[in-house]
Amino acid sequence: MAHVLIYDCSMAGLLTCIFEVYERKLVEISINKTMQQQDAFAIVLHIDTDKIKAERVWKGLKERLSKEALDQFYYCYLSEITGIEDVLLHYARYAFSSDKNIEADFGHTAVLTVAQTARKVWREKHRMEAFVRFQLLKDGIYYSGIEPDHDVLPLILRHFKSRYADQDWLIYDIKRRYGIYYDKSRSEVKEVTLEWTENPKTLNAESTIFEPEEVHYQQLWKDYFKHTGIPERKNLKLHIQHVPRRYWKYLTEKQ
Repeated sequence: MAHVLIYDCSMAGLLTCIFEVYERKLVEISINKTMQQQDAFAIVLHIDTDKIKAERVWKGLKERLSKEALDQFYYCYLSEITGIEDVLLHYARYAFSSDKNIEADFGHTAVLTVAQTARKVWREKHRMEAFVRFQLLKDGIYYSGIEPDHDVLPLILRHFKSRYADQDWLIYDIKRRYGIYYDKSRSEVKEVTLEWTENPKTLNAESTIFEPEEVHYQQLWKDYFKHTGIPERKNLKLHIQHVPRRYWKYLTEKQ
């Protein structure tokens, strides 16, 4: 009989599901965030996150995988791609059942998918670090709203904490409705959620939440970008390779 394991979307929850697969000796399994479509022939199990069980699974993976492979496992979880939980389950089971290192066995579907997916998430992490643009709010906080394909906020946190340690800032994932806020007085970053008075997707420099001078700052940046460009050397095809169009909405100079 097939089993569908429903978890709370957390990394610890996913690892708990993997533990339960072994604990209950389940064979046909699918791990989902929600039961999107009822399967009359499947047994649905709602798995409560257990940190001790999760830590045991993670410890087991650490004994069999390199740090790079563990990072790839985590990046895949952050990808939020449909079905990635099942891929990670197959990956973990392969790692636990093999007496050799599996990381380079790209003939195995799960190993190949994990490597490819992790690369996509890593690439978006770097692009977010490069393309995030801050706007000054009236309360003195520098704000940036983003909508990445993958949940990269946990991955870009360290970069921005190191680079912008002299100011308060907030990077908010509009798609996932949470953000990371850096408090310079405490030198700490914490996760936050916001109640919006305006649609965060349509905010611009003239919105009431921004410092009035923000319009002036952005115009200065646009002028600088315009005058430093050399029209004769413009290569749109190459430019798009380095700065894909889907990231232009974050760039002040593209507005």
